[in-house]
Amino acid sequence: MRQALSSPIQIFLLSLLGLLSANLQAGSLPDFTELVEEHSPAVVNISTVSRSKASPFNRGLRQEELEQLPEFFRHFFGAPFGPGSGQESRKTQSMGSGFIVSEDGLVLTNNHVIDGADEIIVRLNDRRELSATLIGADARSDLAVLKIDADDLPVVKIGESEKLKVGEWVFAIGSPFGFDYTVTAGIVSAIGRNLPSENYVPFIQTDVAINPGNSGGPLFNLEGEVVGINSQIYTRSGGFMGVSFAIPIDVAMEVVDQLQQKGYVARGWLGVLIQEVSKDLAESFGLKTPHGALVAQVVPGSPAEAAGLKQGDVITRYEGEQIHRSSDLPHLVGRSVVGKKAKLEVVRAGKRKVLMVEIGELPTEEGAALPTKTPKVASNRFNIEVAELDESARKQLQVSSGLIVTRVDQGAARAAGIRVNDVISSINNQEIKTVADFNAVVKKLPENRAIPVLIIRQGNPSFVVIKLKE
Repeated sequence: MRQALSSPIQIFLLSLLGLLSANLQAGSLPDFTELVEEHSPAVVNISTVSRSKASPFNRGLRQEELEQLPEFFRHFFGAPFGPGSGQESRKTQSMGSGFIVSEDGLVLTNNHVIDGADEIIVRLNDRRELSATLIGADARSDLAVLKIDADDLPVVKIGESEKLKVGEWVFAIGSPFGFDYTVTAGIVSAIGRNLPSENYVPFIQTDVAINPGNSGGPLFNLEGEVVGINSQIYTRSGGFMGVSFAIPIDVAMEVVDQLQQKGYVARGWLGVLIQEVSKDLAESFGLKTPHGALVAQVVPGSPAEAAGLKQGDVITRYEGEQIHRSSDLPHLVGRSVVGKKAKLEVVRAGKRKVLMVEIGELPTEEGAALPTKTPKVASNRFNIEVAELDESARKQLQVSSGLIVTRVDQGAARAAGIRVNDVISSINNQEIKTVADFNAVVKKLPENRAIPVLIIRQGNPSFVVIKLKE
């Protein structure tokens, strides 16, 4: 049996070892003080003012009466309240962060910080307040470039976000909730993260505390270089929950260059609709592991069509870069120079092919019952009922062929996620135009094998996988 320490010398030595261990651990953590002192002067606070006219239709509704109206009518009868409020001007204010990237006064921030603003005010670290001019903005990347006129402007150092590694220390400076020059720190949690609403930005994910007002502020590495622009957080409460996202500075500076030169951002365009490759889809398309971007539709007249890309192809590499997930492809294509000849590696019917495509320019952003023909079928291995579409229904759905699903019973199709009003376009890579096609193809399908079925749901094509049991 072990004896407890009783000697004063033993207790002293043990305490000393514990103190040394704590000091060593503390010494291994980064000290941000010098970095913050050196680089915070180039960080700015951005406030905006938006002016709008009050509705002339306000009939003297009280605040509580207005709040009980549907949202549409609240805008119609909008504040200010009371008789005679007429055309009085209203002001709304917002706040965010930014940073100076050039000595002549270029400031980088998020587009959503200044969107809709009539007036933009930039406040510097030395308390100077300057009116800013909007040089350009890009909603797809959520970036905006401002210009201020002043002397002796501090400037950030621009780093390389592509050199970031997961686990690396980073820190942010910004104005959360209006508290200027707040510093928070953390580590890089992931790189190349894709968000559902942002197809063209491979975000840096961190656990740095970011809150409203941090938007547009810089993310620094331990070299004091800006590697990202804090943009979004994942939250269920409206506040920070340990997951925040920054736009890589490499992407941001490309946007800055184009906004300065052209006033807009020209992005590469392939012209395909893609989806994720699941395990079952990988099996059905002859892939050993799930990877790549599955082509659900090729846009007519697009660069992809001209290059010979086909529905059902799986794009596995773009210009030598492996496509691990379908979300990897859009930002790689988007950053390509328009007119560039790009090399695509695809898997088609289990065989690998190489295609060359000339990248185009991405175009700018700009459940009722359907008429069917009479032939229907209910007794089939899918346990669904389908009908042929007449010409008006095809126009409404923007499809050239296919069968609409009118009933789904318990079985393989329901398990695969097929729903009523889905349009079945192909089964096992065979086009389906008529009920006769459907019956003939389904009858010959093998059992216990992943079968790709292309459906069109609310105008969006996607593949599902059906497995027929014995």
